[in-house]
Amino acid sequence: MANKKRSPEQIVQILRNMEIETGRGISQEEACRKHGITLQTFYRWRKEFGGLQVDQTRRLKELEIENQRLKKVVAELALDNSVLKEINKGNF
Repeated sequence: MANKKRSPEQIVQILRNMEIETGRGISQEEACRKHGITLQTFYRWRKEFGGLQVDQTRRLKELEIENQRLKKVVAELALDNSVLKEINKGNF
């Protein structure tokens, strides 16, 4: 299968469609095949996005991006702090 990047909104929509289809009696394997994903991908998506609404997935993505940015800032500050400590000791 082709490795497709799907947005969180698309993933939530696929999960909802699969929930409806399995409610109508279609097996999970058949529903996965219909949507072009593996059963493992379905379980991974359901674990990450299960129960979320579309607007919540957008907010989740925004928070993940903000978290990455903040981690980068903290790493840079820690490096600056360590350099300043070395300079203060006179070990440069």
